[in-house]
Amino acid sequence: MSSDWAPTFAAVDRAAFLPDLIWPWDMETGTSVAVDRTTDPDGWYAAVDSDRPIVTQWDDGEHSGTAPGRVSTSSSSAPSVNYGLFQDLDADEGMNVLDVATGTGETAGALYHRCVGSRGRGRVTTIEIDRTVSMRARERLCAAGLYPDGVVGDGFEGHADHGPYDRILATVGLRESPGVWLPQLRKGGIIVAPWGTHYSNADAVACLRANGGIALGHFTRPVEFMKIRAQRSPRRPHAEYVPAGTFDSADTSTTAVTESEFVTGRYTALPFALGLRVPHCVQAVADARDGARPVWFYGLGDRSWACVMFRDGEGTRVWQSGPRRLWDDVEAAFRWWQKQDRPTHDRFGLTVTPDGQEAWLDTPSDSWPV
Repeated sequence: MSSDWAPTFAAVDRAAFLPDLIWPWDMETGTSVAVDRTTDPDGWYAAVDSDRPIVTQWDDGEHSGTAPGRVSTSSSSAPSVNYGLFQDLDADEGMNVLDVATGTGETAGALYHRCVGSRGRGRVTTIEIDRTVSMRARERLCAAGLYPDGVVGDGFEGHADHGPYDRILATVGLRESPGVWLPQLRKGGIIVAPWGTHYSNADAVACLRANGGIALGHFTRPVEFMKIRAQRSPRRPHAEYVPAGTFDSADTSTTAVTESEFVTGRYTALPFALGLRVPHCVQAVADARDGARPVWFYGLGDRSWACVMFRDGEGTRVWQSGPRRLWDDVEAAFRWWQKQDRPTHDRFGLTVTPDGQEAWLDTPSDSWPV
């Protein structure tokens, strides 16, 4: 956080926007345990004051009880992540800003404090698809003396009625940057959004500037966000891809790629880069057991699949089946990434047009559709 955002950080208290029952997310273990302010106020405030994401809704509101649900569907991002987004957004007093995915309302409140404040010269519109989530956020915003325009609707469509905007900020992961936002953005305006592919949960922050009917720019840093509802990863029932006995008929081979160079972990550049280069493919990395780790690949749009079995001290076997040879595509992308000196997130960029999107490395002249 830069010093100019410190007054907003002090004025917009995270605690004012969170419900009594929360699920702080442990980034190391990928788990969460409920904390209830009514029974454990000290634990609640300790979680709220930490630099951790906090889940506030599971399963689109259908969840009940204190045990975590299946899918987290609304949350409060870690403060360091929020203020990193604000830094990329470069929003200032007097600007007209669209906030996509209201959630708890904290982000909209911070933008209102920054852009409207006491002088009332700017405007902030915040849009949320879940009516109940939107209503609760507006109640908390009003209680805090912050009054952005709250809209119930699909943020993927934007909100043209209050445009054109100087800035558009999404605090939800995108798999496709909507071209419909472009005419809602002023020339020179900026879009900041977590963006990634279905290949993995790895996102990066896209910072795009409007220029002649398109928007383009580099990614800035790795992040992970829950995905916008219309673009969540499709279900991949393993048994539908790999019925019993399928291994007997699969093509088999070996690869020189090693586990240590391929399974690089969260927030590393490789999964993000592979997603940019291998279309319509989902990767699933299994836990290592007894010195072996399988990594699976599933095709989107067909039933192609591949399995790479890494074993300690042994060669790596590959099984592939279906219309595509997914591992061949993934290995080719991996070798390309190595040849390009293992580029990090910030060497990649994105161009969004009304008709689609292209990724690129270093400059837009080296681009390909995604």
